[in-house]
Amino acid sequence: MPEAIATLTQRLAARFGERLARVADSLGQTTVEVAAEHLPEVARTLRDELKFELLIDVCGVDHLGYGEDEWDTRDVSSEGFSRGVEGLGPGRFAWLDRPSRSIPNRFASVVHLLSIAHNERLRIRTYCVDDFAPTVPSLVEIWPAANWFERESFDLYGIVYEGHPDLRRLLTDYGFVGHPFRKDFPLIGNVEVRFDPEKGRVVYEPVSIEPRVLVPRTLRDDSRYLQAKAETPSPKAV
Repeated sequence: MPEAIATLTQRLAARFGERLARVADSLGQTTVEVAAEHLPEVARTLRDELKFELLIDVCGVDHLGYGEDEWDTRDVSSEGFSRGVEGLGPGRFAWLDRPSRSIPNRFASVVHLLSIAHNERLRIRTYCVDDFAPTVPSLVEIWPAANWFERESFDLYGIVYEGHPDLRRLLTDYGFVGHPFRKDFPLIGNVEVRFDPEKGRVVYEPVSIEPRVLVPRTLRDDSRYLQAKAETPSPKAV
C-alpha cells in the first residue's frame, strides 16, 4: 500500500475499488456503501487485513418518507406556527397514502466496526434490493457478535439476514404481527389488550385510540455540528 495513501477513506477506495458503491466522510465518520453480493467478501477483508476486529452494532433503517417533515411552517398566525397539521410522519398514515422518498431503496442494514489496532471506526451500509422482502447476507460467521443484533433488526424492521443460524424475534412477543420500527407501523399499535371479566381472561381487540400529532417531526440542521465546525481551526492556522 503506498505511503501517500494515509486516510481510511483512501485506503478503502484503493483496496476495494468498484466493490464499494460509495465512500464518504461526514462528521468525522467514514461510511462505505456495499452491495449485498459483495458484503461477505468486503467484511472478511476488513476483519483480516484492515484489522476491524470488533463489531459494535448492526441495525436496520427504513427510508420511507425520508427527507419529509410534517410541521407546517408556511401558514403563520398570531399564536405561532400550527402544530403538525400534515400528520404524515411515521405511523400516522395509511399505506395507500404513504409518503414518497428520495432514496431508491427503502430498507438498509448498517454495520458499525471498530479497529482497536488502528483506533479507527467504520460504518458499512447495505441497501436491500427488494422493499417487500428485504434481505442481506448475515455476518455471524465473520463476527459472532452480530447474532443478536441481526435478530433485533429482523424483529423490528423485518430485514432477513441470509445465513443466520437462528433468525427469530428477539424483543417482541411470540405472536406479534408486524415490525414496530417500520415507518408504516401504527404508533398506537394494531391491537389493545384488556381483561374481560365475563370471559375470565385477557382478550385482544382492535385499537380504539385515534392517532394524534403531539410532537411533529421536523428537519433541522444540528447546531452542535455547525458550532464545532466553526471552532475547528483551519489547516493553515495550525
